[in-house]
Amino acid sequence: MIDIHHILLGIGLLLLVSILLSKMSSIIGVPTLIVFLIIGMLLGQDGIVGIHFNDYMIVQYVGIFALIIIMFSGGMDTNLAKIKAVSKYGILLSTVGVLITAIVTGLFLHFVLNFDLMISLLIGAIISSTDVAAIFSIFSSPDLKLKNNLDYLLELESSVNDPMAYILTISFLYLVIHPSASILGIVMTLIQSLVIGTIIGYISGRLSIKLLNSINLDSRGLYPVLLIAIAILSFAVSELSGGNGFLAVYIASVFIGNNEFITKRAQLNFFDGLAWLMQIIMFIILGLFASPKDLLPTAVISIVTAVGLVLIARPLATFVCLAKSKFKLKEKAFISWTGIKGAVPIVFATYPLVANIPQASLIFNVVFVVTLISILLQGSTVKALAKKFNLIEKTSKLN
Repeated sequence: MIDIHHILLGIGLLLLVSILLSKMSSIIGVPTLIVFLIIGMLLGQDGIVGIHFNDYMIVQYVGIFALIIIMFSGGMDTNLAKIKAVSKYGILLSTVGVLITAIVTGLFLHFVLNFDLMISLLIGAIISSTDVAAIFSIFSSPDLKLKNNLDYLLELESSVNDPMAYILTISFLYLVIHPSASILGIVMTLIQSLVIGTIIGYISGRLSIKLLNSINLDSRGLYPVLLIAIAILSFAVSELSGGNGFLAVYIASVFIGNNEFITKRAQLNFFDGLAWLMQIIMFIILGLFASPKDLLPTAVISIVTAVGLVLIARPLATFVCLAKSKFKLKEKAFISWTGIKGAVPIVFATYPLVANIPQASLIFNVVFVVTLISILLQGSTVKALAKKFNLIEKTSKLN
């Protein structure tokens, strides 16, 4: 049994390191949280500490709660006035783009690696969305203000596309478990999930603003607790009603963030810090859960999957969604390359494990390695590519 004082020492050091390393992403372009993924792996059963951890449900539950907070924080920070010019294409990329990415990646795996079609489509769905934490950590730097609102477009896409990826993941997982299920039924369920999630998110946002401005709590420290309750309830009510919980959380938080309410600035700062904490916890647990000795045998499959995703599926999705836009070829290519993956696909990869389907471990390991490749390869080259394509505003200075 590890002494509680050693545990607290470790937690304190990790949090301190997270703050000290927060500048890393603005310097080298790699999301800082990759460090915590590696730390988790070092703490795991194949690492230095050797902690044995293989509870799929805990990983999934922690991941869901962390994503609720991260999405709520990102939604409150979304300025509708700034994203208005790119909202049409941001929504297209986060819905149609995610669908195309999932299907093309799935077909690529099916025909190139001879995987089962439904398993291939499931993998494609799991890794179809871009990571909001990675995008925000890179483009939060004042040195990286992009021309034509490209940064706002990428931030909007990454904030909104997780619900679509979640719906596709659940749908294809259901088809793997129930091969004879009706495709039309799945499509109708998908539409229902989006509609209900949107309605509940909107209602939650409107009611929350009225509540925040009228409740007049004695202690201002209770306002962030109230917002956390709103985020959790928006997710839970939507899911229990047949809607998409993540979409409801995001829409509610966008509505809240774009209206005035008491102690708004303090709440935005609080949730920014809380979202960071959730990301750190999530990445460490995911790293702790992964086993390097299990990842290595799937390295070739993972690399082939990454090639299909990064060089075929994502570019095709981007160019189709932006076909009628005024973005130039270089801008479309840049958007295509900035489809960085993060913790969300790894969390979604635990769903097949919980469902105990065949090849669940293979799916998790492939998704984990593909995410690492995306973060290290795409995340570290975004700034250099923006500079090469001359996409940085002249008022900005790139270190």
